[in-house]
Amino acid sequence: MQEVQTVHTELDEFDKQIIRALQRNGRLTNVELAELANLSPSACHRRVKSLLEADYFEKFTGIVKAASFGYKGTAIVSICLDAQRKELFTQFEDAVRLVPQVKACYLMTGEYDYQLTVIYKDTEHFEELYYKTLLHLPGVNSTKTQMVLRKVHNTQEVPIS
Repeated sequence: MQEVQTVHTELDEFDKQIIRALQRNGRLTNVELAELANLSPSACHRRVKSLLEADYFEKFTGIVKAASFGYKGTAIVSICLDAQRKELFTQFEDAVRLVPQVKACYLMTGEYDYQLTVIYKDTEHFEELYYKTLLHLPGVNSTKTQMVLRKVHNTQEVPIS
């Protein structure tokens, strides 16, 4: 195995291997990761530390199966606000972060201002969430909801070349 010092001005192939491996499995031990990257454990540990300090990783987290906790459905909810003001966007974004069933929220261009990915337990649960929570978020003027039939592809991995 090769001992290598890294200064992160540009990622080399060792760094890219480490990033790819950690994207697939963030629970790899340092020894397993070093083996995959063809590095010594100490060199691998230094590189991971350097990558973390250089802010290449947003966060490490466990991805839970929503169905294991009763969430059987996903909806895509597009939302149009009643005004295009920075203060309203801030109020909306602060409020939507407090809704635990909202898994993602994107500020959009085009017809709608925001797109939410929402999980729900059943149609009654979605109806309650929609009427009692989503429609009461600051500035909501109109919505369009699409129910997901089946997840075909979903990844958090970023292509590293």
